[in-house]
Amino acid sequence: MRVAIYGAGAMGTILGAYIAASGRQIDLITSNVKHVEAIKQHGAQVLGNANFTVRVNALTPDEMTGCYDIIFLMTKQRENHKILTTLKDFLAEDGVICTLQNGLPEPSVIEAVGSKRCLGCAVGWGASYIGDGASELTSKKDKMTFALGSMHGNNPWTETVKEYLECAGHVTVEPNFFGARWAKLVMNSAFSPLSAVTGLTFGQVGAKYPSRRLALALLNEAFDVAEKCGVEISPIQGHDIVSLYRCKGGFKKFVAMRLVPLAMKNHKKITSGMYFDLKAGKKCDVDFVNGVIQRLGNKFGVDTPLNDAVIEMAHEIERGERKISLANAKELDKIYKKR
Repeated sequence: MRVAIYGAGAMGTILGAYIAASGRQIDLITSNVKHVEAIKQHGAQVLGNANFTVRVNALTPDEMTGCYDIIFLMTKQRENHKILTTLKDFLAEDGVICTLQNGLPEPSVIEAVGSKRCLGCAVGWGASYIGDGASELTSKKDKMTFALGSMHGNNPWTETVKEYLECAGHVTVEPNFFGARWAKLVMNSAFSPLSAVTGLTFGQVGAKYPSRRLALALLNEAFDVAEKCGVEISPIQGHDIVSLYRCKGGFKKFVAMRLVPLAMKNHKKITSGMYFDLKAGKKCDVDFVNGVIQRLGNKFGVDTPLNDAVIEMAHEIERGERKISLANAKELDKIYKKR
């Protein structure tokens, strides 16, 4: 069996390192030539909440040959159409692509390779890219979770893919996979853009005012949209996030505000991937996270003023019209108060 991780950045490198350490075959594929060369010379290095180095095969996309039975897709969603157009030629006829991307990426994968060759996975942990073949695990090791499933019923590849993911953490096969996807989307829509425009870690977003209040408000905008869409949001790591953080005011809001820091207790060192993209002068994936909330809100008549604002703020940073700063949280808080 041939297996690859396409998009071996921070998280892909760590997942690949754990799979390789288990003795399984895995190819790490990334366009980052320096990262590939470092892994070839020294192995993949995991730092932070884990510490080990393992030899693993690494290559650039132009070095790919033959076909893979399983491809874990871990690139940014922005490039999906282009990447999948090429990647499907390297997928075995009866193989599967398992997307571990944020947002709701499955439709684009299904469009490229068909529903029978697509699995989805909502990832419940984070990492940061260090360089020279190294990545930092920023979540606690025992909180590395995966919610695996299919948008279209049972898939014969589920158990095999599960075995590979279990090399790194706990895997739950979700019967309500769409609800699991939405659970991750909701949390990302609150913490990722706030981390991106302020430079704060997820833990700092939850601990500081006004970012804590903004995170709760973004959660509730996403809950409102999900409700209108008829989505039943699944629990995350055993926690019913709707019951914990859904609030309209009064005492429930008072309690929810104090629970927000707990949402990222085990992942407080994570800094959004959107932040690293913006810092590097690249376009980030805000349109594929908060943009989902915004577009569905517009479709179903749900106001999403804070999602609208963080999207525009991220685009202003992309265009060089705004800087990453704590002042951005204060500006968003003014919009929050006017709602």
